[in-house]
Amino acid sequence: MVNLDIMYNENEIQKRLTEMANEIDRDYEGRNIVVICVLRGAIYFTVDLTKKMKTHMELDFVRISSYEGTESTGKINLSLDVSENLEDRDVLIIEDIIDTGYTLKFLKEHILAKKPKSLKIAVLADKEERRKVEVDVDYIGFKIPNNYVVGYGFDYNNTCRNLPYIGALK
Repeated sequence: MVNLDIMYNENEIQKRLTEMANEIDRDYEGRNIVVICVLRGAIYFTVDLTKKMKTHMELDFVRISSYEGTESTGKINLSLDVSENLEDRDVLIIEDIIDTGYTLKFLKEHILAKKPKSLKIAVLADKEERRKVEVDVDYIGFKIPNNYVVGYGFDYNNTCRNLPYIGALK
């Protein structure tokens, strides 16, 4: 097991997700949206957030990665693309974290090429001090320092995702 400092416990995470769900419901009131979950990291976040939302939605998935261990490789790999037609649809991307911004910028441009009516982005964690490229994010769960985080979907070599809290590696 890895040695961690707990940053956000389960109750704090669920409280913030309720607030985010309310914001999203206000913005999308009366509309149908396509929610795109970025696998694997955002799966817990997506499930808990969308269960709190009242907005009518369809769920789709992409799998994109740039990390090995605790470091970004700088190389973006899209290994699973959406299956829904996004043209003229309202789309919400749900991602676990934005740090350098390269992966989310790539994904945003990829989805915009599919000609959605609108595109918004929700992230659980914003590691702003690592940003290399700017990406507009519409909904942010937590702003976090430049620590490597695990739990609640965040992984360390594909382990620790199922921890019910977010912790920083010591």
